[in-house]
Amino acid sequence: MWTRLYALIVKELLAVLRDPKGRAILIGPPIVQLLVFSYAATLEVRNVDVLILNRDSGHWGQELIERIDGSPTFRKIEIAGSQTEVRAAIDNQTAIAALEIGPDFSRNIEAGAPADLQVVLDGRRSNASQIVAGYLSQIGATLAAETPAGKRAGAEFVSTMPRNWFNPNLTYQWFMVPNLIASIALLIGLIVTALSIARERELGTFDQLMVSPLRIHEILIGKLIPPMMIGLFHITVYILAAVFLFEVPLRGSLFLLYGSAIFYLGSVAGLGLFISALSMTQQQAILGAFLFMVPAMLLSGFATPIENMPGWLQPVTLINPLRYFLVIVKGVFLKDIPLSEVVNQTIPLALIAAVTLSAAAWLFRRRLE
Repeated sequence: MWTRLYALIVKELLAVLRDPKGRAILIGPPIVQLLVFSYAATLEVRNVDVLILNRDSGHWGQELIERIDGSPTFRKIEIAGSQTEVRAAIDNQTAIAALEIGPDFSRNIEAGAPADLQVVLDGRRSNASQIVAGYLSQIGATLAAETPAGKRAGAEFVSTMPRNWFNPNLTYQWFMVPNLIASIALLIGLIVTALSIARERELGTFDQLMVSPLRIHEILIGKLIPPMMIGLFHITVYILAAVFLFEVPLRGSLFLLYGSAIFYLGSVAGLGLFISALSMTQQQAILGAFLFMVPAMLLSGFATPIENMPGWLQPVTLINPLRYFLVIVKGVFLKDIPLSEVVNQTIPLALIAAVTLSAAAWLFRRRLE
């Protein structure tokens, strides 16, 4: 059996790696994706253009404008002459937000009366506009605390000092790079495995494989191990890049990370083999892989918490292997996740691998009937 398995594993590796273009696709694009997405896929909002309509001629209105202009978040501050310009800027998306300072802004501040500001936001970019509104509110609150009325009432307010655990400086790459380790491994592992059987069918060697001395479980193992080896290679490269290039702290155990990665790659390869067994051509296999991959990314908690999803949709995420491995990889990197939590997240991965591989084996047996 071991001789047959060894021969099949070597055959699968040669089918993937002997083609120079195939090697380039397996090595080049994942590295480029890691570098590009680590800098481009950020939830931060920076280099924002803001329009200001200042109808106040006093000191505090000008002080507010200078503070906004001095913030590193905002790239360019434009002064509007009328509300028509504000409407045109928002309509044409030349500014994501417009701030209107009323004519009595400084007078109300000096008198200790409420001084309101109006912020007009581009609702078409809802997430970014809400973040910009938070930045402007924070600048306004800081200014309010330094006004005469704010200083008099300072003793009556509770001072809140935020402290961010696991990512003290809110460096977005500490959040994004571990996510990309799991996501790109899913992309590569799923594509390579999904093409495996479909390629055999197009080349006409699948029937020869099924009538060979290899048993069903031996074919599954032979098809399973090469993608897992490639996936472990990619994960190793990503970990090295995360630690030495992006300086993401690795606080947990590499042993736990690699141990769970084996089950994760097994579940991904199981899904890929199931898709490949259903597909008759490589084109169908690629479409099937993307049909699973896009919902898997959206339902993994990568960008939005699972708890924020509708109640009827949350159970669907239970069959998504990316959901569990994201918890592990971020926990190992940022918070030294304990063994018990790794086991709790690895058990569903093992169950997904068992179910998908069993389904793929059933499809193979049907092929023999």
